[in-house]
Amino acid sequence: MRKPQRAILLVRISDDREGEGLGVGRQEADGRRHAELVGWNIAEVIVENDTSAFKRRRVKLPDGTTALRVVRPGLRRSLSLLSSGERDGLMAYDLDRYTRDPRDLEDLIDLVEQQHVPVTSVTGSLRLDTDADVTMARVMVAVANKSSRDTSRRVARKHEELANQGKPGGGGARRFGYERDGITVKPDEADAIKTMAQMVMAGSSYYDVAKYLNANGPRPVSAEQWSQRSVESILTGPRIAGLRVFRGEVVGAATWPAIIERGLWDELQAAITNHMGHRRRGKQTFKRWLTGLLFCSLCENRLTGWGSEYWCATPKGGCGGIAINAEKVEAEIERQLLAYLANPIVLARLRDAVSESSIATARADAAADELQLKELAGMWARRDLSFAEYQEARAIIAERLEQSRSLATSALPGIVRPLLADPAGGWAGLTAQGKREVAAAVTPGFRVTRSKEGKKFFDPDRLVPIEK
Repeated sequence: MRKPQRAILLVRISDDREGEGLGVGRQEADGRRHAELVGWNIAEVIVENDTSAFKRRRVKLPDGTTALRVVRPGLRRSLSLLSSGERDGLMAYDLDRYTRDPRDLEDLIDLVEQQHVPVTSVTGSLRLDTDADVTMARVMVAVANKSSRDTSRRVARKHEELANQGKPGGGGARRFGYERDGITVKPDEADAIKTMAQMVMAGSSYYDVAKYLNANGPRPVSAEQWSQRSVESILTGPRIAGLRVFRGEVVGAATWPAIIERGLWDELQAAITNHMGHRRRGKQTFKRWLTGLLFCSLCENRLTGWGSEYWCATPKGGCGGIAINAEKVEAEIERQLLAYLANPIVLARLRDAVSESSIATARADAAADELQLKELAGMWARRDLSFAEYQEARAIIAERLEQSRSLATSALPGIVRPLLADPAGGWAGLTAQGKREVAAAVTPGFRVTRSKEGKKFFDPDRLVPIEK
């Protein structure tokens, strides 16, 4: 048989944590030496670094349905090149390096049988010349696939055990805020996390936080610069509150110290959910902090900050009949809000809303429910419960847990709390978005009426508070 002169050398390694590609480099060197020995000419090297031949992902198939498949772009490219005739042979380091998925092997077998493409490997394990070779390859891939499944099951069980003990899972990149051991706090990064939380609680967007950190803070672990997404990932991760997560759910307290106290972290999550919403990743911030809180008395449309005015904007569905000076209306409503917050009766009522005892009770209830969810999962794993019983019990506990968490965070928005001790000082430190959030927590808004004929100056009587 004629020796391939335009062959592919495919090299793969499943785990390259350091990202240096040393494993595939060794495979390529061995492959080229073997090609010289057997008289093959390698025209192209396809590298699949840090790529699993076993792990499956949910993908969309050509017919529109979804299914679990091993994603191997390099392998698919090799099959395409061989099928088109651009390449005339395939060499891998080993059958195990080429595939552990029976589907991928069958695609290669079909290609060999239809187009008589020669395939080989450095170790000699990849041979499809005869029926016996094909049968042996199928058996070896089936055995390797089972071995991968067994390993996956053992690793998953190990991670579940570590999670139940509150210990770090190990592996992967270092977590921001902690040393490589996953336990020891890294002081400079912990301070950065606290600053991030304070900024978001004060109304800053993720964009603002990322911009600040890129100018002043330590760099993220796996990137050159901070982004909105990386800020969000840090602040919404339970790890910084000293909580252990397994398969997306908090399973209890962790063995590492919290960087942000649990109660404050709960308030942070409420602020993110309630006030940032779909804008939390965006660059947009409020320049006019009363946007959304002023309403047209003629058509009930919200007024929009429009240059130096708030206007019932016609491009946004308004009637165009109401406008008011932005700086003056902001100054007037700021005066009213600070006077309201400085009222001793109001302060007493607001402080009652954040009583430590009620919040502590709600947090204790939430912790008890989290523990019960953990115990329930253990009962199901030991087959003490059927899956139907597990689902029913979990739904009840999860609903109760959500209520407890809401009670712990919704008594009063966290951004209002610093103002209780010093309304004027706390207000001065807020961003425009933070001011809007405080105003929204205190009042539903104001209707703006038409200015009276002949009145050329700002008239605070045009502002009619909306009753709750």
